[in-house]
Amino acid sequence: MSHVPVDALFAPLGIAVLTVSDTRGFDEDGSGDLLVKHLSESGHILVERRIVRDDIYQVRSVVSEWIARTDIHAILVNGGTGFTARDTTPEALIPLFDKAIEGYGELFRHYSLQTIGTATIQSRAVAGVANRTMMFAMPGSPKACALAWDKIIALQLDSRTRPCNFAAMVLPSATPCSGRQKATSFNEVERL
Repeated sequence: MSHVPVDALFAPLGIAVLTVSDTRGFDEDGSGDLLVKHLSESGHILVERRIVRDDIYQVRSVVSEWIARTDIHAILVNGGTGFTARDTTPEALIPLFDKAIEGYGELFRHYSLQTIGTATIQSRAVAGVANRTMMFAMPGSPKACALAWDKIIALQLDSRTRPCNFAAMVLPSATPCSGRQKATSFNEVERL
């Protein structure tokens, strides 16, 4: 089980939030609002927030732009993870991944099972890393966003979480995780 040592230092990350929706604007974007609130309360920095239509190329375009930036360490994408014809967030993101984080979707569905039952199999929550940027996609409901943030993402983006976290992979100044103490670069971390 992960834990946060009391003497560890927190390293804030630059985070971007993308809402994928054909119908929501900022006034109706409760899920985006929730993610912004939670990341800010955790001590991270909101670098940018956008809403794009459920369109594979619009999603991929925005995320590609953000991956290239050095001030964005993580991207939170909500919406477009279901099975309708317009739900294409996984198809937009997966080709961008240098590495997929299969455990994220598995863990999200595990926690979701406890609240929505077997309907959780209709969630195509995915995550990955590209150019030292973490990407987490989740369903667009506020409850799903809260579950993803509270149970998984917040801990993995907290540089104090032990035995391991993703902050150590994206921030050169973060304390390396257990077993990664000798690594001095991202490529060396991958080899450990």
